[in-house]
Amino acid sequence: MHTLRSVGTRPFGLREAARVVSHGGVIAYPTEAVFGLGCDPLDPEAVQRILDIKGRDIDKGLILIAADINALLPYVEPLPPNRMAEIRASWPGPNTWLFPARPETPNWLTGAHDTLAVRVTAHPVAAALCRACVRYGSHIGSGALVSTSANLSGLQPARTSLDVRHQLRNAPDLLVAGRCGTHPRPSTIRDGRSGRVLRG
Repeated sequence: MHTLRSVGTRPFGLREAARVVSHGGVIAYPTEAVFGLGCDPLDPEAVQRILDIKGRDIDKGLILIAADINALLPYVEPLPPNRMAEIRASWPGPNTWLFPARPETPNWLTGAHDTLAVRVTAHPVAAALCRACVRYGSHIGSGALVSTSANLSGLQPARTSLDVRHQLRNAPDLLVAGRCGTHPRPSTIRDGRSGRVLRG
């Protein structure tokens, strides 16, 4: 029986993961608290595959992560300086913020909302993966990567490579077999305009 192919977290493995993403693939990779499912955010077929794997409603929207805020700015409208100062002070870190989405941001990312959830990740593997995607091909979402928890909707997110294999079987194209961070829960989500916590 076919088994889920995996790579390590050294540069060669991350380059291979970036290659898979650039060819429309879906990968599983470690983040601050749980494993994420990722793909090129500008590839609607890859995004749909992630939604199908999870059984997730497209209306809910998705999170984008990056290694640098500049990779996220093509997708979102800037906020007033005082709000941006608070947001920048929280990054990199396990803090996801809702920004007003730019008009051209695809609805397969925003779902039924006029906002988009974004995060500058503090996880070294996830950040290196985003940078590898930029180096592999600048068309890959400008260095941003879809990041939604690696689990079937309604089940606990995967926290280890083994959890990914048990829950998702062979659904992703590649597993980046690193360790998640030590945060006990997925990232906090806040409204960028008000600072209000939406998910603690």
